Amino acid sequence: MLDHTHAPDAQSWVSCANAADTDFPIQNLPFGRFRRAGSHDAVRVGVAIGDQVLDLHALGQLDPQVAVLLGSMAQGELNGFMAQGRAARIALRHALFEGLSAQPSGTASLWRARAESLLVPQDEAEMALPCRIGDYTDFYTGIHHATTVGKLFRPDNPLLPNYKWVPIGYHGRSSSIGVSGQAFPRPWGQVKGEGDAPVFAPSRRLDYELELGFFVGPPNAPGMPLDMAQAEASLFGATLLNDWSARDVQAWEYQPLGPFLAKNFSTTISPWIVTMEALAPFRAPFVRDAADPQPLPYLDSATNRERGAIAIGLEVWIQTHQMRAQGQSAVRVSASSFADAYWTPAQLLAHHASNGCNLQPGDLMGSGTQSGPAANQGGSLLELSQGGKAPFALENGETRTFLQDGDCVILRGFCESAAARRIGFGDCAGTLLPAMARA
Repeated sequence: MLDHTHAPDAQSWVSCANAADTDFPIQNLPFGRFRRAGSHDAVRVGVAIGDQVLDLHALGQLDPQVAVLLGSMAQGELNGFMAQGRAARIALRHALFEGLSAQPSGTASLWRARAESLLVPQDEAEMALPCRIGDYTDFYTGIHHATTVGKLFRPDNPLLPNYKWVPIGYHGRSSSIGVSGQAFPRPWGQVKGEGDAPVFAPSRRLDYELELGFFVGPPNAPGMPLDMAQAEASLFGATLLNDWSARDVQAWEYQPLGPFLAKNFSTTISPWIVTMEALAPFRAPFVRDAADPQPLPYLDSATNRERGAIAIGLEVWIQTHQMRAQGQSAVRVSASSFADAYWTPAQLLAHHASNGCNLQPGDLMGSGTQSGPAANQGGSLLELSQGGKAPFALENGETRTFLQDGDCVILRGFCESAAARRIGFGDCAGTLLPAMARA
């Protein structure tokens, strides 16, 4: 529901939050965990505002009334707050909005007088994972990605018969999820050899995947499914997600049980969780093509049809090793929208719990690769290079079929509307290092 915290003309006394191009105006207020770079301080929960981080530990010491709302966050723990649900999020959002607002008030005046103790510049902050991630499931909601990739292997029947009936997903590995800015080595794995026997070697077809991630808030008990309304209420917020993929390893191992070592070596997420409340102005109708099967009753509701989708613009940028050496910035290689996703976040969560699977606060659901309908809107190099057959040209003259060592991939996301303030997610960046040597 929209309220005064979504007013497009609202401004903050933190002046950098009023810049037109900031991802973090006062209408956003996403959560993350940080400490001052180079320090040994305990990791704290913070809220992004402009190019600053509002330290919620310091805030709790300053404002006892807000300390009650912060609960476990005052000690650097976000998961406990995530479990409390929508009412707690809204109450804290209102308190933060009032304290950071440029409109005169007792709370804002108190906070502003102590601004230096409350704010940490983001470029002086070392970001951690935004919460404790117990489990990670990756879905396959990008129908344009699924169709394009399917055509590479099944030109006449790209989508398998179940795709339009059931949200397809697989269980990933939460231990290898890292935060934006990470660097990781090229993975080794079994790949198909020249003959019948495979070889064990560094992946030669390393790829990125442009995704969103959705965090679970309140849990459900074992054996207790969630209906669509409950699933919507259990969504805490969203982040950007890069599901790095070793395509050659994947092609060899995925039959018959699906992704394994081709996916579990690394996943990168952006450091901020944009709450469902911040995304409210950008909700959109969920419309399924009349020629397609309509969702089964447990995946359908009037509310989901009315506003289950979310219009989030997504982009992929690449900065190669050569670009960095020559002082060149990253270049955009594709753009798409989450509005094209075949399933909504609530449908993913409802399906996940439909068999009684108990979800926990901080569990992460990946959306699957989000590509657009045009050939240049692929959310992976697998699509942009047509399976490695057509090298993809970068602006500086370099080409790529798949990633090379030293490539840095940056995902960006934002929401825009004529009736709302633009908000963003911050960068989700990761750099591929050479494979580690093996004896």
